[in-house]
Formats: sequence, structure tokens, C-alpha cells
Amino acid sequence: MFFSVVIPTYNRQPILSKCLRALERQKHRDASVVTGYEIVLVDDGSTDGTLEWLEEHVIEFPHVRQFWQNHCGPAAARNLGVEKAIGDTIIFIDSDLVVTENFLQAHANALVEGEKQLGSDGLFTYGAVINTCNFDSPTSEPYKITDFSAAYFATGNVAIARKWLEKAGLFDTRFQLYGWEDLELGVRLKQLGLKLIKCPDAVGYHWHPPFTLAQIPNLIEKEIQRGRMGVLFYQKHPTWNVRMMIQMTWLHRLLWGILSLNGSLNERTLAAFLQWLIDRGKPQLALEIARIFLNWYNVQGVYAAYAELKIKEGVRSQNTGVRRNQ
Repeated sequence: MFFSVVIPTYNRQPILSKCLRALERQKHRDASVVTGYEIVLVDDGSTDGTLEWLEEHVIEFPHVRQFWQNHCGPAAARNLGVEKAIGDTIIFIDSDLVVTENFLQAHANALVEGEKQLGSDGLFTYGAVINTCNFDSPTSEPYKITDFSAAYFATGNVAIARKWLEKAGLFDTRFQLYGWEDLELGVRLKQLGLKLIKCPDAVGYHWHPPFTLAQIPNLIEKEIQRGRMGVLFYQKHPTWNVRMMIQMTWLHRLLWGILSLNGSLNERTLAAFLQWLIDRGKPQLALEIARIFLNWYNVQGVYAAYAELKIKEGVRSQNTGVRRNQ
């Protein structure tokens, strides 16, 4: 089993350095099924000196093969990574993930055991992701209940045979904004009958900076983008399950409308309270409260994008009718 660890990156050089160094420290047990591994890093048009930094430290990263593309988003970057990979098994992680030294071995063990249990290789493994704000020592963060994920296929920490990705058709590169490109591919993998095998021993620590008020505009923009990409997701898979995932239901509209007082509790009205929490060393609690209005923005983004879609479909239908009558 030869692993190709595919990592898209965009302007994350400081944490990327920790990500790559952790991958270079991998240990395999004796008689391991892991015959080797490579790190396929795809720079998605970074402007922070990522490529220059890699060139200066090339000796430090013997497993890294680096590629570059114009800024097209993580879906296109991962597809390029799979195209350039030489491994029979692909592991996707994000460039802000720091893994433990038995990370690859844990995925390998779970893949082998899963195939024995199922009597088939129609599976993939999903490792644990622990969120942390600790840049100096990200792997010291304990697991928290908020780290639980019920996602079927998420590219933060997943291992899958290359052939299944190719059979499913890889990532849809129309997902150029934030969100959903991995879960959409997951729907197609599920349609192929692939089974999810949890792999808690393959631990990755997902670093993000402590929450500050300065991050809010970018977080709001991400939620609006996620809403737009959610509608694309629903266009491809118009099911109730997808509607629930993207929060395009009356229940979500009602829930976040009530909790945010129809948008009255927002980045402006809650700013003083959020800053008060941050000043008292509780940035994570401040972020969780901010999610009230962030989810409200997401739902607004979903319905705005869906309304725009219906208008375009109506115009297209009218134009088709005109042509038929001519």
C-alpha cells in the first residue's frame, strides 16, 4: 500500500510548515503493509511566499512533490493532486492539519481491517479531527465534544483507494467558492456503495487562530459563499437529505430566525459582548455565540442563491418557449 497524501494549500505557509514536518516524521511498524508514501502538495495560487519557502527548505521535505495552479479553489487543487499522485491509496488532509507520527499506519490498519470485515475493498477510512488554537503545540489539545463530526466524506482526514475516486469522477470544479465540494463527492461515493470506516487512531489537529472580531467579515463572506455552493449541491442532488445539510428548509429558516431575532442579533449588536468574552480568555465561547448570526447569514445566502437560480431557470424556460413558437 503506497500512500499519496494530497494537500491543497492557499496562503497558509506558517501552519503548512508544521503540517509537512509532522508528515515527514511518520513511523511504520515492522512488516507494515505501507510500502511508502509521498506528499503531493498543490499550491492554489498562494501569494504569501509558500513556494519560495518550500524551495528554501526542500532538503527538509524529501517526501514532498509540489505543484502550482492559478487560484481555482480546493476542488481543482485536489483533482490536480490525484492526477499527479503515484500512490494506489489517496489520503486527503488540509494544509492546516498537524498529524501524529502513527497517522499513516493507523489509516493503513483500518483499511486492511475494514476490508476483512466487509469482504470487499469498497470502503474508505475517516480519521479524527481535533480543533485547536494552539499554534506552538497543536497536538496537545484534548478531544472535545464539539470535535465530533457526522460527515460521510470530508477531506480534512480521509483515506480512499484511488480507483474509487476515479470511478466517482473526482471533485466537481464548479465548486470554486467555500464549501460542499467534498460532501458532494461523498454523495457519489455513497451511490457506488462505499462504506465509511471510522479510524479514531489517525488523529489530525486542525489549527485555526483564536477568534477575534476582525475575523467576522471573512466568516460572514464564507457563510454566504457556503450558501451559494449549497444550492449548487442541491442542483446536482435534489434530495431532502441535501436540503437538510445545506440548511434549505423551513426548520432552519425558523430556527436561526428566532435565535438571531430575525437578524437583530448580529455582528454589530453583539460586538461588545463578544469582545468582552474574548478579553476574558473565552474566544471559543465567543465564536460559538457568533455562530448564531453566522448561520443566519448562511440561510439567507442559501435562499438568495436559490431565488436567483429559479429566476434564471424561468428566463431559460421562456427563451426555450419562444424558440419553439418561432
